[in-house]
Amino acid sequence: MPLRLLQLDDPAGNRLLAVMTDDGRARRVDGHVSTYDLALSAIAAGSSLGEAIQAAGMAEAVDVHAALAGGRVRAPIDHPDPAHLLVTGTGLTHLGSAEGRDKMHRDLNDASALTDSMKMFKLGLEGGKPGPGQTGVQPEWFYKGDGGVISAPGAPLTSPAFALDGGEEPELAGIYVIGPDGTPFRLGFALGNEFSDHVTERQNYLYLAHSKLRACSLGAEILLGEPPADVRGTVRIHRDDAVLWEKPFLSGEANMCHSIANLEHHHFKYAQFRRPGDVHVHFMGTATLSFSDGIETRPGDVFEVEAAPFLTPVRNPLAVEAHAPVTVRTL
Repeated sequence: MPLRLLQLDDPAGNRLLAVMTDDGRARRVDGHVSTYDLALSAIAAGSSLGEAIQAAGMAEAVDVHAALAGGRVRAPIDHPDPAHLLVTGTGLTHLGSAEGRDKMHRDLNDASALTDSMKMFKLGLEGGKPGPGQTGVQPEWFYKGDGGVISAPGAPLTSPAFALDGGEEPELAGIYVIGPDGTPFRLGFALGNEFSDHVTERQNYLYLAHSKLRACSLGAEILLGEPPADVRGTVRIHRDDAVLWEKPFLSGEANMCHSIANLEHHHFKYAQFRRPGDVHVHFMGTATLSFSDGIETRPGDVFEVEAAPFLTPVRNPLAVEAHAPVTVRTL
């Protein structure tokens, strides 16, 4: 039975780590208050996370839904020093919805009309899922920030005052801890909202790096073990107590032109991403955006992402930070 790890506070404000099963029942993990601490313990013991949970033991029941309603659920992974948690991602990895695939393939057959994005996508189609022992084509890659950019479940996704847009991106995110010898260990996957500034990106694709330096959010749970091959969910935008926009989305390797292993290889091949003790949250991409349907978001809109086998949705309102002028001073 798949297990899920959650980080939350009890009603008295004490931090705890919980494990949840398929039936939605959760219990506190004894002796650990963070996913990071449990992961380091498992690495040191040479065990799996499931074995580490069994070794620690499970204590009293935890009401996850009450904690969510009370704003007591934390992001499912963090680091004692947020600077040692890196949030990154990759795009142009998903095949898209069924209705868009025929048009996409027609475009790919016209070499004279290929944009840089379509060229990158075509490379993924042709070489993103290499055979055993082979290295596939490298994907697009971007940096979002450190641990400080991750919003907790229910907390606002805050867009900078200078942003031109704030739009959802429903995605799977791989969660990793680097072991003492530099080995990346995958804990599992979280459902997330990668969140980007699509208007800035549309001005010029070279602005992609700027458009990604935004907040993001993760759902309450890390699903341990291997990811499901076919993930089917729904993404919505709520405005004024009504659904403004809603659309199904697909993820998992069955709906991707890159394998998860290939995306992981091309991230962790860089030595600076294998620094012992660091945490990595790596978004795997999407093909479903409200921006593509002409939706303009505004503060107060609530983004919602849900998908089986995750048991809790990702829900965050959109906020905009106050203007904060920056002055650079000479010392």
